[in-house]
Amino acid sequence: MKVISHRRYGPPDVLEYTSAATPVARPGEVLVRVRAASVNARDWHLLRGDPYLARLSVGVRSPRERVRGTDFAGVVEAVGPGVDDLRQGDEVFGEAPGAFAEHVVAARDVVAVKPSTLTFAEAAALPLAANTALMGLREAAAVRPGQSVLINGASGGVGLFAVQLAVADGADVTAVCSARNADAVRALGAQTVVDYTKEDVTRAGRRFDVVFDLVGNHSLRSLLRVTSPRGVLVLSGGGVSRGGSSAGGSVFGPVALIARGKAAAGFVRPRVVVLTAEPSRARLATLRELAEAGTLRPIIDRTFPLSAAADAIRYLETDHARAKVVLTVEG
Repeated sequence: MKVISHRRYGPPDVLEYTSAATPVARPGEVLVRVRAASVNARDWHLLRGDPYLARLSVGVRSPRERVRGTDFAGVVEAVGPGVDDLRQGDEVFGEAPGAFAEHVVAARDVVAVKPSTLTFAEAAALPLAANTALMGLREAAAVRPGQSVLINGASGGVGLFAVQLAVADGADVTAVCSARNADAVRALGAQTVVDYTKEDVTRAGRRFDVVFDLVGNHSLRSLLRVTSPRGVLVLSGGGVSRGGSSAGGSVFGPVALIARGKAAAGFVRPRVVVLTAEPSRARLATLRELAEAGTLRPIIDRTFPLSAAADAIRYLETDHARAKVVLTVEG
C-alpha cells in the first residue's frame, strides 16, 4: 500500500509518498481501506517536532511514528477476532495513527459507522476537530441556553465545529478570527465576530460564561480576566496557525499555557479545564447523530490527493486554509 511518512523532523518537503506493507487487523481491531483523511494542525506540529518539548514523548531525534495522520473515513476491509458488530464493506470513520495511507488499522473503540448524510471527505473532517469541540463545550463546560461563549480561534478546524455546537445549544457566541473569515463564522450563527488583528478581546472589558481557547496566544491571566467568576475557561492546547508562525522552532509553544492552566486548576475561580480530547465509539456515535441531524456541518476548504500530502500540510500551516483540508484516496 502507499503511505505518507517521514524519517526526520522538518517542513513538508521531508514527507515521502512511499510503499509499506498492508497492516493486519489483530484481535479487537478493524482494517479500513481509507477513502479520505483530514489534515489537522497536529499533523504539522508532529511533522516538525514542534514545540521541541513535545519531542520527549514523540521521539527526540526522529519521529517514532513515521506515518502521519489520524482522522479517516473509509470502508471496512477486514475485522480482527472479537469484532462482531462491523463487517467487510461497512462505511466507517474514526481516529487512529497512520491515517495518511491507503489502509489503516484502528481499535474497534475508535471506529464508528459513517454518517449517512456525509461524503467520505466530510466524514473524515469530523473525528479530531469535532470531538474536541464536543468535549470542550458539552462535557467540560456544559454549555446551557442563554450563556455567553467566547471561542478564540473560531475559524480553525475545531473552531468552526465549536461555533455550530454552541449555537445549537442556545448560547450567545462571540467568535474571534481574522476579518476574511468573519462572514463564514457569522453564517454558522455567531452573534459577534472580533477581528483579532484589530482588537484584543481580553482587553474589551466584557466577561463570558465560557471561554474556549483554541489558539494559546493569550496569557492565562488575560483569559481568566474575561471569564465570569462562576464561568469555565477551557484550554485546548492551541494549534491554529497565524501567518508566518508555522515555521516551527518554538521550545514550549502552547505547552507553557497548558502547564499554567493545569497548575491553576482547582485553585482559582473561574474554573479552568485543560482539555485532552480522547476519541471513543460513543463520542463518534454522537458526532454521527449530530451530523445526520444537520447540527454539525463539516466545511471543507480544499481536497488534495494522498500523494500531495506535503502540499496539503503546507497549505494548512501557512494559514491559507479557511476550513478543513482533506486528503482523498482512490477507491
